[in-house]
Amino acid sequence: MDAVTQTQLIVFTRYPRPGSTKTRLIPALGETGAAHLQRQMTEHTLRQVETLHQQRAIAVKIWFAGDKNLNLDDPDQIAAEQQLMQDWLGSQWNYQPQGTGDLGARMAAAFQEAFVAGMEQVLIIGTDCPGLNADRLTDALQALQQQDLVLGDATDGGYYLLGLKRFIPELFVGIDWGTAAVLQQTVAIAENLGLAIAHLPPLTDIDRPEDLPIWNAIVQGKKTRLSIVVPMLNESEQFGSQANTDEQRWKSEWKHSYERRWEQVGESEEVEWIGVDGGSGDRTIERATAAGLRVISSELGRARQMNAGAAIAQGEILLFLHVDTQLPQDFWAQVQATLAQPHVVAGAFNLKIQGDRPGLRWIERGVWWRSHFCKLPYGDQAIFLKAEVFRQVGGFADLPIMEDFELVRRLQKLGRVAIAPEFVMTSGRRWQKIGVLRTTWINQWVILAYFLGISPQRIARWYRGKA
Repeated sequence: MDAVTQTQLIVFTRYPRPGSTKTRLIPALGETGAAHLQRQMTEHTLRQVETLHQQRAIAVKIWFAGDKNLNLDDPDQIAAEQQLMQDWLGSQWNYQPQGTGDLGARMAAAFQEAFVAGMEQVLIIGTDCPGLNADRLTDALQALQQQDLVLGDATDGGYYLLGLKRFIPELFVGIDWGTAAVLQQTVAIAENLGLAIAHLPPLTDIDRPEDLPIWNAIVQGKKTRLSIVVPMLNESEQFGSQANTDEQRWKSEWKHSYERRWEQVGESEEVEWIGVDGGSGDRTIERATAAGLRVISSELGRARQMNAGAAIAQGEILLFLHVDTQLPQDFWAQVQATLAQPHVVAGAFNLKIQGDRPGLRWIERGVWWRSHFCKLPYGDQAIFLKAEVFRQVGGFADLPIMEDFELVRRLQKLGRVAIAPEFVMTSGRRWQKIGVLRTTWINQWVILAYFLGISPQRIARWYRGKA
């Protein structure tokens, strides 16, 4: 058998659905916060797995717990759940739904399948233990060469890793899963079977509120440099995975922009993505969470949503991004270089509009002149500034429209608003819906009405009736 298929690493995890994952942490983090932590810990674990995968010839298989209503006899439901996992974690892994029964029955099924497939060494891990790294996984595989069984002892009385060289079904029967007796009972069974056991140094799972400081110390000790705040309302389609048409292909790019965040900023200078939902009735929260955002909810209204995101942001710099706008590949370098210029208090990007209508190119030229000569970028150009400056000016005014325009005018009193040389790309959906000329006329009338002193509330009512 080829060496690539002789060792398998099985990862047990689940899709980060609010309310159904990390339930013991919901009192401390809320349903969305607990799901966000599940997402982060799974991604952290798989980065360690990827490191091991690059060093050794191993096969990796992710066994996921599906939605509580998942029918394991329905191929379409299974395929849809596998697609969600792939959209989230990438296509480089194999995905298998966990079966029915308790944890022991599901682990036994996973081990049995691996050994039936011809594996000679099999490890199984969860994603709750941030201290488990590639070096520890390597130690487990080396120990398994000499011993029958490898256990990673967890400080709560369970284990964070189990390694076998053959299927031993007795290890999964008669165990009080979810209790502090799991490790002790497993060792007792192994000793009765005469198995040679290797123990890895103890590590702590993140299951309870009191465990959270360990997660923060191990993973989040890095200083967050940049927080990207994305207001959302019924934008599920923006996070879609299909790419059968130009518009769907455009939307799928959002997923890729999130996957690139570690390459663009680097784990030593972390970027966080915060989605702020204003009460969506579709799958926006679920899909945004899968795409990589930490999602919170707030009162409806873009200004309120962006202020809510800024309030929990940990970054030294804030960037406010519309959900239908994509950042350039080197956005982080552009942000830093722009804010480093003398007397600059905020910045934004040049604008491109997705679509091939000739009128859109004229719109882009107009935006360029307004941004460079009037120093008045709009929100779809991804406004960014230091968090301390944002707090100094009081954030976005509680307006139903033109909150970005009003913020930029206040910032101009403090210093210069600069435009980064690169372009963001925004969707052309609004121009396509009501036409280039009509959209331009509506936008200009809104600005004129604002300068004439017409209340933003009245402007918003007119705008929503026309747009």
